[in-house]
Amino acid sequence: MPQRDDERTQTLVQLSRVLLGRLDERAAREGRSRSALIRDAIDAYLYDEEEARIDREIREGYERIPETDEEIASAERSGREGIREEPW
Repeated sequence: MPQRDDERTQTLVQLSRVLLGRLDERAAREGRSRSALIRDAIDAYLYDEEEARIDREIREGYERIPETDEEIASAERSGREGIREEPW
């Protein structure tokens, strides 16, 4: 049976005393539990990894099919127009 997103499974993670101490200090400072901090840290790590993958795929796409001179000129014109329209 597949788990729902809000279902949780307990897991064992071994941490050094130094890392555990740092985790506990931050948890106390933020008024949060160890578990909440660890979940958020894993979420951030996986999010960053996914963002890096997407960036890599975009770069690879531009390497396979580079922008044309016309596309570059159009982007530059759009950028200049956008800056010119700013109220600063």
